[in-house]
Amino acid sequence: MALCGIDLGTTNSLIAHFGDNGPELVPNAHGDVLTPSAVGLDEDGTVLVGKPALERLLTHPERTVASFKRFMGTSREHPLGSKRYRPEELSSFVLRSLKEDAEARLGVRVSDAIISVPAYFNDHQRKATLDAGRLAGLNVERLINEPTAAALAYGLNERKDGKFLIFDLGGGTFDVSILDKYDGVMEVRATAGDTLLGGDDFTRVIEEIAIRQSKVALPDLAPGDRARLRRAAEAAKWTLTRNGVTALEFACCGKTLATEISREQFEVEAADLVRKLRAPLDRAISDAVLAPEQLDCVVLVGGATRMPMVRSLVARLFGKLPMIHIDPDTTVALGAAVQAGLKARAAALSDIVMTDVCPHTLGVASLDDPDNLDSVHVAPIIERNAIVPISRTGTFRTIRAGQKLLNIDVYQGENLRPENNVKLGTLTMSVPAGPAFREAVEVRFTYDINGALEVEVTVVSTGKTDKRIFRNEAGLSESELAERFAVLANIKLHPRDQVPNKALLAWAERLYAEHRGAERDYIRVLINEFMLKIANQRMRDLDGARAELAAGLDHLERSPLTLQ
Repeated sequence: MALCGIDLGTTNSLIAHFGDNGPELVPNAHGDVLTPSAVGLDEDGTVLVGKPALERLLTHPERTVASFKRFMGTSREHPLGSKRYRPEELSSFVLRSLKEDAEARLGVRVSDAIISVPAYFNDHQRKATLDAGRLAGLNVERLINEPTAAALAYGLNERKDGKFLIFDLGGGTFDVSILDKYDGVMEVRATAGDTLLGGDDFTRVIEEIAIRQSKVALPDLAPGDRARLRRAAEAAKWTLTRNGVTALEFACCGKTLATEISREQFEVEAADLVRKLRAPLDRAISDAVLAPEQLDCVVLVGGATRMPMVRSLVARLFGKLPMIHIDPDTTVALGAAVQAGLKARAAALSDIVMTDVCPHTLGVASLDDPDNLDSVHVAPIIERNAIVPISRTGTFRTIRAGQKLLNIDVYQGENLRPENNVKLGTLTMSVPAGPAFREAVEVRFTYDINGALEVEVTVVSTGKTDKRIFRNEAGLSESELAERFAVLANIKLHPRDQVPNKALLAWAERLYAEHRGAERDYIRVLINEFMLKIANQRMRDLDGARAELAAGLDHLERSPLTLQ
């Protein structure tokens, strides 16, 4: 059996293991290390994951879904054909696919994994990630914060002592963590972030520019047209990373719309998003009690950090060029594999003590004045950025004469008012009736490295104790998990050896839907020839056939107007 590290991302997901030569990325059935975090349903009911699903997002939008990580920890359901799936169930399909890729590459069963999560994920989101692992048949040994994994990938544990800032801007989330390395200890000093800010939001800015300049109303676009617009906007975003101007074309309403966008225009319209990056940075530096000039280096993680406006922001704020020598798309997965190696006590890794922090304040609702409901507030027990594992206590009293029950409402967040925080649950204790304020309970919070919170309540006068590990109330119960596991286990992923063929055909079908006339005839010929070769049992060189089809499709993708 093997223990692997997994980066379960909004845009792409990866799996890696710690081998004889250090952390190694595992390629999927296409030979790529990046597996798009997209799930689709084929006509025969099998589930498509990755590249074939992403291609079908344009041609079969009602049977395909992506970017579902943003909704982890919520009860939102996504339609997929005639059924609806929660984000953790969709994520489990991605994890199953990665697991099969690793087993095919390593030749052993993969049952255990370390999965990365955004450092600023709350309790709901972390528990949903654990559930996704269980639904995929994985024992999740640990959840590792993405910036911490990035630090391991960059070998900061091997570097001299110092203070490091990890700036992680992925497809759907933004994290910043400050780490302090000293005497063999890698300590996370502070973390902050925004789980609803990422590269997808910058792509949306380009979509809005294109829509406005093309004089098209977004609500009027059909699902397929919207998917084509998003694909074109994503391509334009990366072109603007390298060039000062780009042309954007997308099929819409039966015609091809074209517009031109400059990097300057993009950066002006994305200025509000760049400003939103400042608040978590300022909060993390403040919580770490550091000045920007005290940082020894800044590490960029996540594909969205390739944008010049992001790198310029970092250089201006910290007065130094960031470290970028590792591909920002693969950094977290490599770091998760290093953590797997540490867990397995790999001989190639020197011992280092890794500490992490609690990203959000944890507390209980408290009422100062029983006659004034406006006096309800959240009384912190564990404050944000406390080093974990940690255990802290608070004491609370009855507020009314004759009170027999005390409700301990547990919240996560930074707001004074309970309703503006995340409610984790309630633990109710019986107490002896008596005068107001006589009876007291001691509430102990214990928070571990995986983000699991144990709440223990003791009635001081009687010694009676109750405890509970809080789960996401919007998540799946143990019985629901068992039921969903049985259902999902019977849903077949598309056979791995056929995935490259399916991806190529999905690519071809997408191009067919986008074009007309001679181009369509050309694509149909390519598809028919490829299907005949697949059906020919004596055809041995399927790799050659795939390469031939890919070359034809790539030619059409790059030069769409050359065929008449």
